[in-house]
Amino acid sequence: MLYQMHEFQRSIMEPWRWWAQASVDALQSPLSPLSLVPSSNRAAAGFDLMLRLTGRYERPPFAITQVQVDGKPADITESVLLDKPFCQLRHFAKSTSRKGEPHVLVFAPLSGHFATLLRDTVRTMLPDHDVTITDWKDAREVSLAEGPFHFDDYVAYVQEFIRVMQKRAGGKLHIVSVCQPTVPVLAAVALMAAHGEKLPTSMTMMGGPIDTRKNPTSVNDFATRRPLWWFEQNVIQRVPVKYPGAMRRVYPGFLQLAGFVAMNPEKHMESHQEYYKHLVAGDGESAESHRRFYDEYNAVMDLPAEYYLDTIVHVFQKQSLARGTLEVAGELVNPSAIRHTALFTIEGELDDISGSGQTAAAHALCSNLPPARGQHLTAPGVGHYGIFSGRKYRETIYPKIRDFIKKHNR
Repeated sequence: MLYQMHEFQRSIMEPWRWWAQASVDALQSPLSPLSLVPSSNRAAAGFDLMLRLTGRYERPPFAITQVQVDGKPADITESVLLDKPFCQLRHFAKSTSRKGEPHVLVFAPLSGHFATLLRDTVRTMLPDHDVTITDWKDAREVSLAEGPFHFDDYVAYVQEFIRVMQKRAGGKLHIVSVCQPTVPVLAAVALMAAHGEKLPTSMTMMGGPIDTRKNPTSVNDFATRRPLWWFEQNVIQRVPVKYPGAMRRVYPGFLQLAGFVAMNPEKHMESHQEYYKHLVAGDGESAESHRRFYDEYNAVMDLPAEYYLDTIVHVFQKQSLARGTLEVAGELVNPSAIRHTALFTIEGELDDISGSGQTAAAHALCSNLPPARGQHLTAPGVGHYGIFSGRKYRETIYPKIRDFIKKHNR
């Protein structure tokens, strides 16, 4: 009933939101006498903040329309290469590209936010690479007739995506996984190696929970201190009938967002206070920066319950991949079968979601990789999101990814 209560609360707020929007318009319009009332800017800022805090945030667009390639503008066109029930492969084609540029497949997290959270990752990579990303669908939009989606299904998706992109790339494909997908991606590549399939040329794994026994964070502790039945009873909900995925069991995005906010409530409260001050002071640029960030941060999606629960068990409670006990479709996963795919692991010094050493653990698991095909980076002064987004990513982390891919693309 929690999901239904959440939707009911939103419906109750709608008349108040209409009133707040009308108030903002009246208080800010130069043609309205109310705009001349003393402190009208403060009242308008208060109503604006109310709209931001009670808004319904849908999936934002990637909105990457142009990048610079060798100092010249190149237009970007998005297209869907493969459409699966739970995910799309989204490609970003450039009007101008370099001959022989590496093909990169980015695995976005299926952990609450949309793939657009990696907009900066994609935009920064585009001038030097042919980029495709996994664009996961909101589970509440997926019909119950499509069936469940387990961890094993995720691994099967990864394998299919790699095969499709290998053909498109002419045999040389580089994959980048950010946070949550590092575990199923490593499992998928290991199984493909065991079967003698063509593997990606390189793997870059960023801030992922490969081995959550190392420096566990509050996220890890939360998942391990509660039995699986607690998660089933308290966070798994049925999608309301108003959505295409009606009656599907999901981990709702609004609960994930509440968890994100609860990790740093003071920071978010301070940010909204600053937003109010910017509006009062007429600092439109700072206010718009706040809007852009929270338009993305507040846009969350529902996760298939089966995948969420499988992840709790395999990644956090049993550390199945790290302990060598992970089975996918009845087959034991053995990362030591990977012998040629270059591996680059990246961690943030201040990462409070995937602790230090959790991603680097992939090197020990891929024990048959030659040292020359392995590389690790701990980015100083960088938190979890800074690994794949922001100035430090663009200036210090991405150049190393670019050089790593270039080195092994030869």
